Amino acid sequence: MVDRRDDADGREAGPPRREFAERVQAAVAALGAGEVVTYGEIAEAAGYPGAARAVGAVLAASDGSLPWWRVVTVNGRLVPGLEPTHARLLEREGVVVRSGRVARPRR
Repeated sequence: MVDRRDDADGREAGPPRREFAERVQAAVAALGAGEVVTYGEIAEAAGYPGAARAVGAVLAASDGSLPWWRVVTVNGRLVPGLEPTHARLLEREGVVVRSGRVARPRR
């Protein structure tokens, strides 16, 4: 078994960063217009179920070239602070947004 603890503080490290980021980026890049998935679904597609928050971190650190707006929370919520932009981008693709949420995340 591989020891995944961070030697500096003894906490368990997450997935290998570069590999994880590349898998997340590939999964998000593969989403088509109007396709909406959750952070958890992207984590699972990348091979790291349960790493939804880490998916958010990868998308937040990206250069904006990925279709980040196609990813929402498990409850369909949009990115806090970016709701108007997030909603506008989704609505351009035919996705219904109400009260800062996607009516039903769909794949």
